[in-house]
Amino acid sequence: MFLGTTGDVHAHGLAAAVLASILFNVGVVLQAVDARVAPRSLQLRVALLRRLIGRPIWVTGLVLGLLGGVPQAYAYAHAPFVLVQPVLATGLLLVLVLGARLLHEPVGARELFAVLAIIGGVALVAWGAPSHTEAHRGAFHVLAVFALLAVGGLLPFAVRGTRLDTGTLVIWATGFGFAATNVGTKLLGDNFDLGHYANAAVWGLAALVMGIIATIVNMTAFQRRAATTVVPVSTAVQTFLPIVLEPLFLRERWGSAPDDGVPLLLGLLLALLGVVVLTRSKVVSEMIAEAT
Repeated sequence: MFLGTTGDVHAHGLAAAVLASILFNVGVVLQAVDARVAPRSLQLRVALLRRLIGRPIWVTGLVLGLLGGVPQAYAYAHAPFVLVQPVLATGLLLVLVLGARLLHEPVGARELFAVLAIIGGVALVAWGAPSHTEAHRGAFHVLAVFALLAVGGLLPFAVRGTRLDTGTLVIWATGFGFAATNVGTKLLGDNFDLGHYANAAVWGLAALVMGIIATIVNMTAFQRRAATTVVPVSTAVQTFLPIVLEPLFLRERWGSAPDDGVPLLLGLLLALLGVVVLTRSKVVSEMIAEAT
C-alpha cells in the first residue's frame, strides 16, 4: 500500500525530520550538561542514573529525546526513507555549536568542512530523492531486515566472555541496534499513518526495546574505546546502514530519481563523509559520550 505522494506531504515529512533531529540532539547536550558534573566514580553505574533522574536539566534532555520519536515516525511516513535518514544527522551541527561553548574546544577547518559536507549532502539527497511512493515488500522481508539488525545489536550478549567479545564488536553492535530502532520507528510511522494501530504499537514496542538494548551496548563501547572512535562508527552505521538495506524491505520508485540517481548517490556519500568527520571531532564525540 502506498504512502503519501504530494509535494506538501513530502515537505511536511522533511520538516518533521529536522524537528526530530533538533529534539534528539538538544536533548543530548542537556543530558551532557549534568552528566559532566556527576562524580567520575559513578560512571556507567546504576547509581549515576539514579542521581541524574533527580536533576531537572538531565530529565528535560531525556524527555526531549523521547519526544523526538514522534516527529521521526511522522517523517518516515511522509517523506522518502532515503531522505529522512541523513536529515536526522543534521542535528549534529547543534551538538557542535553547543558543545564548543560548553567544552571550550576550538572549532577548526575539519569541523567546518564536515558541516558543509553534511549540508551539501542533504541538499543533494533532497533534490535527487525519488518521489515518496514507498510500499512494504511483505511481512517476511520486513521481519527479516529488522531481525538482521536486531541480531547484530544483540550479538555482544551472545559472545560475552569469549574471544569474539571485542571493543570493535560492541561499537558495530551499537550501530546495528540503533539502526533496528530506526527501522522499527519507520514501520511504526507507516502503520500508524495507514490506520493499522495494532501493528504500529507492536513496532513501537520493538523500537523501544532495541533502543534500550543499543544504549546498554553503547555504554559498554565507551568503556572499551575512546569516544572519538565509538561515535563516528556507530553514528554512520545507524544512519546509513538502513539506507543500504532499504531495497530489501521497501519498494521505492528509484526510476523517478532525477538524473538516474547520481545526485542522490553523491549526496549520500557526501553526507556520510561529513558525519564521520564531524563525529570524530572531540567536541561532538565527547558530548555524545558524556550524555550516554
